[in-house]
Amino acid sequence: MAIVTGAGRGVGRAYALMLAAQGAKVVVNDLDASTAGAGADITPAQEVVDEIKAAGGEAIVDGSDVSDWTQSQAMIQTAIDSSASSTS
Repeated sequence: MAIVTGAGRGVGRAYALMLAAQGAKVVVNDLDASTAGAGADITPAQEVVDEIKAAGGEAIVDGSDVSDWTQSQAMIQTAIDSSASSTS
């Protein structure tokens, strides 16, 4: 399981796609807030998840704010839970 932050666009997106192509299960994290930190839209991250799944990979979307410790912990727990449930 790989967590890729900022994975809705740019370099993060490229890493998420590359890791999925190599067989990793990917948590595609992107808050998609403005440069000022306002707002949130997980649409770009969901589009990357859809692309990975269309190619036969496994991915989940996550819109956690990685600058928030509690949200980061929850994102990591989601990755652990998702990985464990997909191996059962």
